[in-house]
Amino acid sequence: MTTGNGILEGKTILVAGVLTEASIAFSAAKIAQEQGATVVLSNFGRALSLCQRIAKRLPQEAAVVELDVTNTEHLATLADRLREHLGADARLDGVVHSIGFAPQEAMGDGFTEVAWEHAATAFQVSTWSLASLTQACRPLFGDTAAVVGLTFDATVAWPVYGWMGAAKAALESTSRYLARELGPEGVRVNLVAAGPLRTMAMKSIPGSNQFEEAWEGRAPLGWSVTDTEPAGKAVAALLSDWFPATTGEIVHVDGGFHAVGV
Repeated sequence: MTTGNGILEGKTILVAGVLTEASIAFSAAKIAQEQGATVVLSNFGRALSLCQRIAKRLPQEAAVVELDVTNTEHLATLADRLREHLGADARLDGVVHSIGFAPQEAMGDGFTEVAWEHAATAFQVSTWSLASLTQACRPLFGDTAAVVGLTFDATVAWPVYGWMGAAKAALESTSRYLARELGPEGVRVNLVAAGPLRTMAMKSIPGSNQFEEAWEGRAPLGWSVTDTEPAGKAVAALLSDWFPATTGEIVHVDGGFHAVGV
C-alpha cells in the first residue's frame, strides 16, 4: 500500500461499472487506492450485490452507490448520494467510465439486419452514458477533474463486434466533444484502448477468441489476456496530475498491436 506519496494522494475517484476482479475497472480501483485515492464504486440491479462483494476485496473496502445510467433519477441524484458517503463538502477529482453493453442481437454477423432497438441500447449504455455520467458528476468537480473511459480501438472494423464497435467509435468521438466543452472548466477527458482481456464484457462477445489469436501473433510487446494491470495503471496515470495538459486523447495499452501491420 502506497502511503503519503502516491500519484493520487488525497483524490476522490468514482469507478463506475465494477463487476468482477477480472475487470480493468477493478484493477484501476485497486491501483488508485494504492496510490492514495479514496474510491467509490457503482453498479446496479443484479450486478450491485456483486459490486458490493468486490468492494471488500480492494485494499480498503470501498463505498458502493447504485447507478443505472439508463435511469434518469439515478443520474439526477448521483451527486447528492455521493455526498452521503463522502461528506457534504465532498469533491470528486476523477471518474472512471467502465460501462458498456450491447444485446447479443447487436453483435456477430448480420450488421445491417440489426433492429434499431438493439443498436439503440448499445449506444445509450456504451456511448451516451459517458456524457450523462460526466454531467451527473459535474456538481462535485473542483477546479480540475479527470474523466477516463475505456474503449476497444474503433478506427477499424472487427469481426463479431458488430454494433458495439460502432458504439465504441461514437464513444471515442464523444470523449473529444466532452474534452472540447469541459476543458475551460479544468476537466480532462481521455480514453484507454486496451487489448483483448478475458473480462465479462469480452466473454459476452461471440467468437472473441479471434481477438486473442490475433494479438498473440502480432503485438510487439506480447500480450496477456488475463493481465488487467497495465490498463489499470494507464487509467490511474490519466486520473493523476501527471497529465495536466492532455485531453481528448486515446492511450493504447495493447502491446503495440495498433501500431503494426501483418
